[in-house]
Amino acid sequence: MTGVSQVPVEAAASGQRLDRWFKQHYPQLTHGRLEKLLRKGEVRVDGRRVKASERLEEGQVVRVPPIPEAAAERPAAPPAAAVSAKEAAALREAVLYRDDNIIAIDKPAGLAVQGGSGQRRHLDGMLDALRFGAEERPRLVHRLDRDTAGVLLLARNAPTARALTAAFRGKDTQKIYWALVAGVPAERRGLIDLPLAKQALGRGEAMAADDDAGKPARTFFQVVESYRNVASWLVLLPLTGRTHQLRVHCAAMGTPIVGDGKYGGRAAFPEKLARGAPAPKILHLLARELALPDPEVGTTLRVTAPLPPHMAATWQALGFEEARGEGALQALLAYAEGLSHSPAKGQRPL
Repeated sequence: MTGVSQVPVEAAASGQRLDRWFKQHYPQLTHGRLEKLLRKGEVRVDGRRVKASERLEEGQVVRVPPIPEAAAERPAAPPAAAVSAKEAAALREAVLYRDDNIIAIDKPAGLAVQGGSGQRRHLDGMLDALRFGAEERPRLVHRLDRDTAGVLLLARNAPTARALTAAFRGKDTQKIYWALVAGVPAERRGLIDLPLAKQALGRGEAMAADDDAGKPARTFFQVVESYRNVASWLVLLPLTGRTHQLRVHCAAMGTPIVGDGKYGGRAAFPEKLARGAPAPKILHLLARELALPDPEVGTTLRVTAPLPPHMAATWQALGFEEARGEGALQALLAYAEGLSHSPAKGQRPL
């Protein structure tokens, strides 16, 4: 490709992230190269400097600089693997809620939301299985880590994608997580206020506490139950949505999420769990509930996911009663509401 192009955004791409738009239209362009072009201002939308996460709208114009042919770039990520009939059926069975605009699914642990280097099996490549007769393919509006199970929301059309994206950006959504952590926090409830920033980690990246360069990251937590001094069940209410926020915050308290070797090391794999508990090799983190305004009926839509099999087995072995989670959540919400009226009360930044 030679010369600068001004490419209009079509209706089908409305609500799509800029980086996903480039991946679709210019698959030879690596994400790293795109980020560099964005930093230099060579890629723009309607003349504005933007980030890779910018959501596009129909009629906007993307400035595309000369893009080398595939041979001049690193090979693009392999295409998504074909979805088998069994996988499509399992995905449809995972639907927790569906209407004309929204689909909420119970994403299983271990399934990546989007493709990456060498990642052929991912949810984004399976979304045609969730059309349910609609002309448009469902769209991702937020993400979960590959190893996190639970509620994931999809938009069934472009207007809904824009509305949901705005709701997530505007903090109009409430996300509740359940986690099993190694050890017992020093306090039964509190606010973790710990800025986070990316840092190099071998060939990859990880998040780390950084008071100087980090972005604000705040999480409320509540202990529901503990098993001796070995493990605790937490309800987590993130106020911000930083990458790996809950995993880093739990590790910073000295109680890493069970199965999270990246941030907890050996401490994330307790050896003294109850008899019958599965080996703590899988991340014990669940996106338990998602609540957001429902513009169609003017109320709040709440979607709840069950414990995934590995966490359900652990809960049973430790004697944890799921019903206690709701009471702990209400206590945490009351605590959070109290802090909103008295910011200094009870805060214990780590």
